[in-house]
Amino acid sequence: MRNEQDAARYTLTRDGVLVSVLDYRDDGRTIALTRAFTIPTFRGNGYAADIVAGAVAEIEARGDRRIDPVCWYVSDWFEAHPDKAFLRRGR
Repeated sequence: MRNEQDAARYTLTRDGVLVSVLDYRDDGRTIALTRAFTIPTFRGNGYAADIVAGAVAEIEARGDRRIDPVCWYVSDWFEAHPDKAFLRRGR
């Protein structure tokens, strides 16, 4: 997984091929995860979960931002991972 800060997105590749993207907005205090997308031919392999988990881990390690799960998939991911709820904005 790679954080492409200039494009405000995380990307996930497998064997050099882009498989999933997670777009975000960073206002300096909160990172809004706005859209998780997996290329249709790669869906069903857990790549969206992988990229969200990787982004959340990176943001947690930085320790200076909260997360606003704007995207429905990211919101569902947080529901499935209550141990990460403390990272959500307003919690």
